Amino acid sequence: MYRLFEQLSSRLAAPFISQDSRQGKVWQCQCGQSVFFRNSQCLACGSALGYWPGQNVLSSLQPGAEPGTWGLTSDPQAGVFHRCANLDTPAACNWLVSARAQDPHCIACSLNRTIPDLSIPENHERWRKVETAKRRLVAQLLNLGLSVISRSEDEEAGLAFDFIGVDLEGKTPVTGHANGLITLDIKEADDAHREKIRQQMHEPYRALLGHFRHEVGHYYWDRLVAGTPWLDEFRGLFGDERASYAQALERHYAEGAPLDWSSRHVSAYATMHPWEDWAETWAHYLHMMDAVDTALGFGMSSRSLELDYLPFDSQSLYRPEYAGGVEFLSFVNAWIELSGMLNELSRSMGQPDFYPFVLSAPIIAKLHFIHLVIQQAGGRADQWVNL
Repeated sequence: MYRLFEQLSSRLAAPFISQDSRQGKVWQCQCGQSVFFRNSQCLACGSALGYWPGQNVLSSLQPGAEPGTWGLTSDPQAGVFHRCANLDTPAACNWLVSARAQDPHCIACSLNRTIPDLSIPENHERWRKVETAKRRLVAQLLNLGLSVISRSEDEEAGLAFDFIGVDLEGKTPVTGHANGLITLDIKEADDAHREKIRQQMHEPYRALLGHFRHEVGHYYWDRLVAGTPWLDEFRGLFGDERASYAQALERHYAEGAPLDWSSRHVSAYATMHPWEDWAETWAHYLHMMDAVDTALGFGMSSRSLELDYLPFDSQSLYRPEYAGGVEFLSFVNAWIELSGMLNELSRSMGQPDFYPFVLSAPIIAKLHFIHLVIQQAGGRADQWVNL
């Protein structure tokens, strides 16, 4: 098994990736049709499909011996499963649950503490969009080897989601994280509303998946950095999180980001407080990982690119002496080329840039720090993509 970034580098440099070597983003139904992460039924042959996070596989299903049970046609020995209880709800969840599990909901749906008020017709579509983004987040966290525990299992260290709207007093919920609970204003699923807020906040990018990746970054800061030997190093790189958050927030919205923010931070909002710098950088780490893996899954090769970017070198790493630095740099430099190409594709369609951000050497060091924290916590980013 190769280390992740060694393999990402070798795969991205390959002249062609065949259908059989696609991994993690494109699967095949039993009929040979390509199927994708969110599919619950093959449109070619009508076969039922289910995603099993235990193997990171989307497979066509065959009925089991007992009613309501299923097996994977791709691996009949994988076990016996139920389809998630949210399959036939507006959430349209296509994940599988072990037949031995007591909870009829999959690991992603079991994280929900509050779902939208479905007596409001618009919330049906909103919930579907929200759950689609959340499932992609949870799958990525699991594939990275990070612990995903429901708050119902562990009140102190678990994770939970509230998807809510305006309350009885007319107050709009604030999207954010607090002690493992991630709250999302369900109206964020409305494209027009989200775009309006994006412009008001002067943000180059605002998406449901981005919200989730940012907020879960706060959760994992509590789990992986706070109270650990990483804390002093975090403060040296991101700043002292003991600074007043309320004062930092007030200052940020009164004065804005420093003029030179892009030289040290991945976004203007990241300048507000060290916690936000971590969460924004964490989100970009997940963006980059998922996008590069998806590109490789579709056979995109850097050999076809004619972009002359000055590559980052080992001096940009947080700890150049740590193992895997060369592979990490290969990954980062591949991302620079890929995002440059995708930005041009977006512009050719008259659309905003795919990735409207600039990465500097100090940002690369922060990304590398996050990578090392995940690895030490038992994560398997270096082994995510198997041969």
